Amino acid sequence: MKKDILKQIIRDFHVSPLPALKRRSLQVPIDTGKIITLVGVRRSGKTSYLFNIMETLLTKGVPLDRILYVNFEDERLDLKTEELDLLLQAYQELYPDTPLQECYFFLDEIQNIAGWDRFVRRVYDRGTKNIFITGSNARFLSSEIATSLRGRTVSYEVFPLSFREYLTFKDIVPDLHSTKSIALINHHLANYLKHGGFPEVTGYDDALRNRVLQEYFNVMIYRDLLERYEIKNLPALKFFLKRIMSSATKLISVNNIYNELKSSGFKIGKNQLYDNLDACVNIHMAQILRKHSTSLVDRELGEKKIYAIDNGLLNAIDFKFSDDTGKALEQTVFLELKRREKEIYFFKEKSECDFIIKQGSEVTEAIQVTTTIGDEKTRKRELRGLTDCCNAFGLINGLIITLDSSEAFELNGIEIRVVPLYRWLLG
Repeated sequence: MKKDILKQIIRDFHVSPLPALKRRSLQVPIDTGKIITLVGVRRSGKTSYLFNIMETLLTKGVPLDRILYVNFEDERLDLKTEELDLLLQAYQELYPDTPLQECYFFLDEIQNIAGWDRFVRRVYDRGTKNIFITGSNARFLSSEIATSLRGRTVSYEVFPLSFREYLTFKDIVPDLHSTKSIALINHHLANYLKHGGFPEVTGYDDALRNRVLQEYFNVMIYRDLLERYEIKNLPALKFFLKRIMSSATKLISVNNIYNELKSSGFKIGKNQLYDNLDACVNIHMAQILRKHSTSLVDRELGEKKIYAIDNGLLNAIDFKFSDDTGKALEQTVFLELKRREKEIYFFKEKSECDFIIKQGSEVTEAIQVTTTIGDEKTRKRELRGLTDCCNAFGLINGLIITLDSSEAFELNGIEIRVVPLYRWLLG
């Protein structure tokens, strides 16, 4: 019976066209000989990206019947660990002349089956090397995947839409030489800064968008945090989450939050709050930016800033965020640097620089982010932080990303370039 259901699922996929989806920018190699794992925050588009990969395979001449796709959230599937082999049997009975070695397996939300990792390892060792998997954060953390698959996998993080992808979803082709196009780009950039890049909500009105994003937030709480980490103190968790999200782009102090909770009558240990912070990072709700230091211990134990995974999510749960353009800019630059897979830190001595980029052991770039440098006080502060950072690492170039300013000049032997956010994002 279950084998027949699997056959039906396989054939339904093969006789139906792939869903028409926008292309994403993340480049994932197809023939690595490794299991490709897509991780990331809920609703960031991991499943859609699987279909992007399938489209690429079809353009390369791979027949559709050599692509096996199963979504293990299908309510018709209720497989136990020992029944996963029925998937192989069903496919081979449908296509007896097709060697498994020539097939591409796409296993979506496979963590729903206990013991999935042993099955995937067996398929990889004895069947095909072409395996792509995704899963939800509740039972599918990056560190656990690496351990479970024992060196057989390479993981890629899928973020909410970049600004370039956001424009693609709006059917806009940017022309950076056209005044009309730039005006349209900046109009959509204002919306992107406020509403973020979760794919599903790009076409929603404000009321529905906020409702959906609040639901995302609740699912992260109840499924990814309470279920996965067995957290018991829900009121304290909600207070903690809203507190750290409201601190996006700022230094985060668990000790201060602990004191706030204690003074508000919550009973929770400080170590539990540190565990909660780690959990938020593990489920991709938030990310940590560390202060640069040559000492590994100082980097790990020193000052840290926190950033949310999406501006829209922040806006849906923190009404003050929509009024803070500077925070939205810094959030956007941080997330774009992470999409570009840069190793980043912040610089802080007597002055501060928002981001430094390292390649190997060398700092290669310093970046300040500010809404404008038109105000003299702001200009002095931002330039001091940038030049101090450049001098500390021997850099002769510095970058300031603003909302709409553009200029270039030399200051104390350092070439300063000021660029508007849209141009940096699309450059």
